[in-house]
Amino acid sequence: MVFSSHVFLFGFLPIALALYYLAPPRARNLVLTATSYVFYGWAAPYFIFLIAWSTIVDYTCGNFIYGHWRLPGFSRQTVGDDPQAFSFQRKLFVGLSLASNIGMLGFFKYFTFAEENVNALLQAFGREAFPLLLVTLPVGISFYTFESISYILDIYFGRARPAIVWVEQLSPSDAPAGPWRQLWMELKALNAFACYITQFPHLVAGPIIRYQDLERQIHARTHTIEKFGRGICFFALGLAKKTLLANPLGDVADAAFEAHALPLLDSWFGLFAYAFQIYFDFSGYSDMAIGLGLMLGFEFNKNFDSPYKSQSITEFWRRWHISLSTWLRDYLYVPLGGNRGGAVRTYRNLLVVMMLGGLWHGASWNFLVWGAIHGVWLCVERLQGKASFYSRWPPAIRTALTFVIVNIAWVFFRAPDLASSIRYLKGMAGLQHPEPAALLLRAIFYSPFHLLIFAAAAVISFGGVQTWDFVRRVTPLKAAAAVAALLWAVVAMSTQAFNPFLYFRF
Repeated sequence: MVFSSHVFLFGFLPIALALYYLAPPRARNLVLTATSYVFYGWAAPYFIFLIAWSTIVDYTCGNFIYGHWRLPGFSRQTVGDDPQAFSFQRKLFVGLSLASNIGMLGFFKYFTFAEENVNALLQAFGREAFPLLLVTLPVGISFYTFESISYILDIYFGRARPAIVWVEQLSPSDAPAGPWRQLWMELKALNAFACYITQFPHLVAGPIIRYQDLERQIHARTHTIEKFGRGICFFALGLAKKTLLANPLGDVADAAFEAHALPLLDSWFGLFAYAFQIYFDFSGYSDMAIGLGLMLGFEFNKNFDSPYKSQSITEFWRRWHISLSTWLRDYLYVPLGGNRGGAVRTYRNLLVVMMLGGLWHGASWNFLVWGAIHGVWLCVERLQGKASFYSRWPPAIRTALTFVIVNIAWVFFRAPDLASSIRYLKGMAGLQHPEPAALLLRAIFYSPFHLLIFAAAAVISFGGVQTWDFVRRVTPLKAAAAVAALLWAVVAMSTQAFNPFLYFRF
């Protein structure tokens, strides 16, 4: 089930909101968890067991890491918020949690990729290849495993407390008396953590919500008409981005990347169309997720900040997919040593983090190359410092140069394999000899409709107002504009083929 579908808009969402607001406040987390499981299991119910396993394992490990539960023979010194109170118990359950999350992600996402590369190596040496075991990638696994890891590490480093601590502090009067009291509180805490992991607004394609940012809201949040109205505006504008901009531009990008060879101008036009498609597709999803969160009383952080206005690759990563870039910084780059330990170690860390960030998006050498391109440019910019070649140009030129670099990297992100990427880059350099049939694609590329959408996307990307700023304060005029955008998007959605969000496959 996707947000930009009739079954979600006119079926699931109204029912989920009605059940949520008709439920007593103390039961709303339970209702949200239940509806989120329905949402997640709509297409593939068996994946529910996978996310349930992740939830139970990480809830259990979090309690042991904090010291709420203790192994026999271990002292009470494991309890508390002191990040220096390292103990065998804490390290053991951090290791178990990471092994579970990384092992699960590694198997489902990279097992087939590993098989293919082993077989390629065997065949290169004249050996017989193994039969491939094809593993289906569960939707959203990249996102909810990262969220589970943030929960565990935030508790381990003293940045957050497990859900049971909040339940014990906030709900003692709700708990039944007698021997069942502790069990009741444990189940309520488990449901609170499950509500964080499975919450349908950000479950399958982000943004990556950290537990420390949401822990207080899970247990105590406010619901207001103003917040609900802002949520509707966020959702409406996000849906408009997806259906009115991203999907039509996707038609151009798909035609360009599926062509065997294109002329120079057509290659660049198709690539720019993809750049705008992926931005409006993913930022549109993020806006919709933020809007749904507001409707349910939650406030998520901004995930996009006009990234194509960036004047360097360093700035681009402060603006693009902010929840991922900050997650990689705090949970990978800093633990690796960050910029401590000298320049060589800093550059190594940047490259490693960006290449792993590339592989996080998918099991492909293309994603590794995409991450390496960004990592190399981050190293170059850090090496040159304030005296970089960017400083020699006016801001508009710096923005244009950064946009070109980002787009060259997008080739590897979009193309199905390395050979296709190289072929497309040759077309961008004018080194391809396009077939006559490829010229027919210009009827799609440069149709008045697609040119209008392309121009609108460019204007909004480089000069438009962000959704985050537009709905900061909702006026009657803004509300009317959001409703108009919503109606237009629904009409457009009815005329389009099924087109899931690009980040669903990550």
